[in-house]
Amino acid sequence: MKKVILCPNPYRDHDLRVAKESREILEGLGFSTVVCLPFQREGYGEEMGVPIRPLQQEIKSADLLIAFGGDGTILHLARTVALNNVPVLGINLGSLGFMSELEPNELHRLRDLADWNFTVESRMMLDVNVIRDGRSVYNNIAINDAVISKGSIARVVRLGIFTEEGPLTRVGGDGVIISTPTGSTGYSMAAGGPIVEPMARNLLITPICPHAMRAVAYVLDPSHVITVEAADTNRKFVYLSVDGGKAFSLKNGDQVRVKQSRHTMKLVRLSKKGFCEILEKKMGTEAVRYEK
Repeated sequence: MKKVILCPNPYRDHDLRVAKESREILEGLGFSTVVCLPFQREGYGEEMGVPIRPLQQEIKSADLLIAFGGDGTILHLARTVALNNVPVLGINLGSLGFMSELEPNELHRLRDLADWNFTVESRMMLDVNVIRDGRSVYNNIAINDAVISKGSIARVVRLGIFTEEGPLTRVGGDGVIISTPTGSTGYSMAAGGPIVEPMARNLLITPICPHAMRAVAYVLDPSHVITVEAADTNRKFVYLSVDGGKAFSLKNGDQVRVKQSRHTMKLVRLSKKGFCEILEKKMGTEAVRYEK
């Protein structure tokens, strides 16, 4: 019997309606299900009429996790599912939902899981480390991006960006985003970076509000190790945030090192929609028609 974790965002699936409907479908197919929360919300637990189990305990024996929310919910779960090698199926209760596979009106598609014959996309992730005085003081993994940026004070932060081959560029502005192809449609795109097909393997470097007219984004081979240094952090507040999570304060002399991780995030696909079709639908763009 396959075990499926139902993981509803308590701020999206307010009354567990979508999760309960999904549970009914899955248990009708013979699956074992358990409900876990990606994060807690006051007044949201056993009183919802469904037993709530601890995620870190249940994930160890799970065959699949279904996330109910937006891309932010999947980002929040990325580290947990990647470290436990559990595939994720996203049901979009957010806005764009690039990583989600189904909309709430498509729950009937869950029946396609019956024969356990589906496509799994293996998405590249990043290892992110902060080296201080020769030792690691912070480490994380990211499915979207690592962002090094200034605080709320309107000052320019100056960053040196290197690879193992030597200096690459210097960025003056609000900071820099180092992203995966999956993250290319997030903050990186908003900052003017390129859209990259999510199954690609690349490292993207995108300046944030650069103070140089000719500042450009870079797309590098994933074999590189990127190092970012902020030389003037004694006078300015500079922070690192991974996948939009809690900011880590950088000190003078810190090195932020980013490289391709050995971990990957596995996303379940039930449809045969290609990336271009998904991009057009999510972004609301119109296809260009050529007439002879």
